[in-house]
This record gives sequence, structure tokens and C-alpha cells, in this order.
Amino acid sequence: MSIKTDQTDIKKSVPPDESLKGRYKSKNIKSLGLCLGASTVSIVQVEQEQNLREGNPIQEKKTPRIVKYSLHPHEGDPKRTLLSAIKNLDLNSFDRIAATGRKFRKFVTLSSIPEPEAVEYAYGFVKPENVSCPAVVSAGGETFMVYVLNRLGQISNVLTGNKCASGTGEFFLQQLRRMNVTLKEAAQWAVSIEPYPVSGRCSVFCKSDCTHATNKGIPKAKVTAGLCQMMSNKILELFKKVERKNIMITGGTARNHMMIERLREEIPGLIVPPEAPYFEALGAALWGLEHETAGFAGTSGLFRTDVASFDTLPPLQHFEDIVEFKTIEKGKIRPGDTCILGLDVGSTTTKAILLRKEDNVILADIYLRTNGDPVGASRQCYGSILNQIGEAIDPSEISIDGLGVCGSGRQIAGLHALTNGVINEIIAHAAAAVYFDPQVDTIFEIGGQDAKYTYITNGVASDYAMNEACSAGTGSFLEESAFETLGVAMEDIADIALKGHHPPNFNDQCAAFIASDIKNAIHEGVKHKDIVAGLVYSICMNYSNRVKGNRPVGKKVFMQGGV
Repeated sequence: MSIKTDQTDIKKSVPPDESLKGRYKSKNIKSLGLCLGASTVSIVQVEQEQNLREGNPIQEKKTPRIVKYSLHPHEGDPKRTLLSAIKNLDLNSFDRIAATGRKFRKFVTLSSIPEPEAVEYAYGFVKPENVSCPAVVSAGGETFMVYVLNRLGQISNVLTGNKCASGTGEFFLQQLRRMNVTLKEAAQWAVSIEPYPVSGRCSVFCKSDCTHATNKGIPKAKVTAGLCQMMSNKILELFKKVERKNIMITGGTARNHMMIERLREEIPGLIVPPEAPYFEALGAALWGLEHETAGFAGTSGLFRTDVASFDTLPPLQHFEDIVEFKTIEKGKIRPGDTCILGLDVGSTTTKAILLRKEDNVILADIYLRTNGDPVGASRQCYGSILNQIGEAIDPSEISIDGLGVCGSGRQIAGLHALTNGVINEIIAHAAAAVYFDPQVDTIFEIGGQDAKYTYITNGVASDYAMNEACSAGTGSFLEESAFETLGVAMEDIADIALKGHHPPNFNDQCAAFIASDIKNAIHEGVKHKDIVAGLVYSICMNYSNRVKGNRPVGKKVFMQGGV
């Protein structure tokens, strides 16, 4: 793709001919560039002084300068975010307004250009003198892309990785949240920290590696370093046919200093321009300096309404009457009670109950986040149970005969508690289901990281399956997608989803594909509550198609797990 204007013109200022003095009209051209990205709206204001010679279209231009820029994470609502970001701008004061972005630019009435063209313009402006970059890496929230450049700074090829979410900026933030680590904390850790190896082949493998590492007591700094190492490897994999020298990296992920330093070890002369986080928006603004753009018609006419690409599904509320919720009442603690503790140390949450052996009544319970620390979460559970006992009687007046532990952190939690009662989740789920109803024959279980199917014959688990290589059908993906992309807390998902009347039919094959569909639906203006309902549908369909598969469903089905 070639840029019609010589890139050197952007950098050079041509002095006017003294003999033509007084025949020039000087004008300061103001251009606004918008990039409507997968996770962020970025805005750049650029100015350029242009001398227009009377009676001649030839323009003499000075070097553009960046006046101001801003970054606005949109949390799944780019329309609202864009309107909020521009409300304090006098848009009529700009001579040109141009937008870019992979999908959303098609839904605004502004003049817009494809991202590759914006990259070319920005590259010509920010590239160091006497340095020719063979490629520009765009490392964003949703995708990693390499734009291969020719000697003129024009894009000659585009290289992309697979559609897996692992390695992207948004996935990185999700894993930090799972470990209860802030971005500020991660930025303070030394680059020299030895990375703990995590898989980059699939987001669910990577997520499992991170969870199991923290469950084994691996320091979170090492796991974070491993994530950064994996992200840098994802980028390096794209350079099979590109010289690893003087590569320029752009996008929000360029602010990940751990990842950048690991890339520097492999790419001599790696260039990270200060403009990296708003690179494409800068390109759009520079393009605006060279082209006439559509006038701003006001915020009411900013968005197009004639675009849609999803089929819709029946409202979830149509199925409320076929679901029965089973509960168990708590009993009162009595002096002399003989009890047993039950502990489930999951990848996302840890739960504990105190059960009276005489009548199997629950006397106390607690449900909290594991936060990558199974032993710490277990200790919190013990403390909460003890406090609940102490509110009723003197804890020394009851006896606790044993502790049963299950969940992904069961081994280390069982070792910490010195108990032999360590069992797997299949046995635990089946035992609990049969206790509630001896006729149950099918268990659908969706936890934070695993989704399982169990078939029960005569009260005993006889067939079993679980998700193998994708996080799309798990609770952690549901929670992270709802919160990271839509700003919806876990506790609010159900209420919002049940209000959706036209849930979009999202892809159910891969976490990354569903995430892309969610972004597309947002860009197309699908209602917030419908998107949440569509996300819930995608979890169910993924479970049915990829976990249960063609296995039988009996007459009495139990749904279990955090979801």
C-alpha cells in the first residue's frame, strides 16, 4: 500500500521563495485522529503550518507537531467512551477528522482509513533518522500483527499469529487479575527475574500453567515474568521471514517493560517510540493533514445504524421455569457435636463447610477467592469456620473428626492439613449429587478452569469427560470476558443476561473467537444485556458441543460448579 505523499515531505520544512513574499497565505491546519481499537479509544491532535501560494495548488508545509493525545479504555462500550472522550473537544475547530480501527471504524460516519494505512503514516513520522525498519509490530489488546515494510517504508506484507487469546494484552491483564496482582505491581518487578515457563500454545493451557504454578508456591513475580516471556515468544514466532533488526513495536502492550526487555535480547536495535500506545490514531491524524475529510455532523449523527452480522437466539428467561434450585438449610451448632470439615480448593475459588456427622446438617460455610494461594485460602476458610463456631458456642465444646479435600489445589492443601482424605472432584460431585437425589444420572459441572461431564449409574460415576484444550467453556472465561470486555461483575451476570431479548449467536469454538465476536457485537451496537446473554449462551453451547459431545443425557440432570 503506497502513500501518495512523499513521506519526506512530512519531516521537511521548505522555506518560501523571498521573491514571492506577500503572495503566500499561511494557515495552521488542525487534524484530529481517532483509533477505535479492541480495548481502547485513542485520540491524537496534530497541527501543521501550511503556506498556500495564490493561484497555485502547490503547498509548502512545515513539520507537523503533536499537540495532545489521550487514551480511553472502553471496557466493551466504545460508543459511550468515544462520546465521553470528545465531549470536551470543540470538534468544529478541527479542519480534518479521521478515524481508524479494524472493525469499529465502519460504524462511524467520519472519514476513515484501514489500520495498515494509518501505520504507514505514523511510521514515516516517528521513525529515527537514517534507520530503516524491516517491520512494525502492532501488539494490542486482542491481536499481534507484523507489518513487513519495503525500503520506502510501505507495507509489503502482513503477518499474523493464530487466533488464540494467549499472548495478547487483554489475556495478560486477565492473568494478573487472577493472581491478584496490579499492573503497577507487575511494572515494579525486575526484568532480571527468572521466568517460570508457561505454555503459549493455548489460552487454557497457559491459564492452567499459571494456576498450577501459584498453587505450588511459585512466586507471582516469576509467573508474571513467564507470561511476558511467552508474549515475547509469540511475537518472535512471527519473524520467520523478517530480519530481526531495528524492528519497531507499537500498541498498548509496548508499555509492558518485562516483555520489551526480553524482546531487546533477541532483536538488536528494537525501537519503541513514545507514540507507541496511540500509533494508529497518530497515523489517522497525519492522513487527515493530506486529505479532505467529511465534516462533523454532531454527536447525534456520529454512528451508523445499518450494520448487523449476528443471528439471534431465544431469550434466556424463556427457560427459567424448567430449572429447579436445590438448597440445604443450615443447622445450629450444639455442644457435643461431632463434625467433619469439607474443603474444595479450586483454581478460582476455595470453599469449606462444617458438617455434623449425626444428621449431615451444614453448621458453617465459607466461599472465597483462591487468588493463586491455595494454602492461604485454606487458612482463611479455617479461620472463618472457627469464627462462626465461636459466635454460637465455645469451639472446644465440639469435636472435628476429619477433613476431606478436593479441587485443583487439593494436594498441597491436604499436605498442609496433614489429612489423608484427599479425593478428586468427580467422586466429590457424584457423592453430593446422589445425596440430594438418588435418581440423578447426569452431572454438568462448570468450574473456574475446568468443565466436566459425569454420567452416574446406580449412584456411581460410570463415564466422565472434561474440556481438553480451550477455556471457552469455563467459568473463568465467562467471568473475565464479562468483566474485562463488558465491565460486568460476576455477581451481576445472571440478572443482566436474563433481561436480554435478542442474544447474539456467538462462536462457541474458541475463547479468542468468542472474545472477537463480543468485540464485533459491541462495535455493531448490540445492546449490553443482549451481549451478556449471548456470552452465557456461548458457554452452554461450548460445553454441549465440546465437553459433553455425543455422550448421553439422562432423565435427571444436575448442574454444578461456580457457573
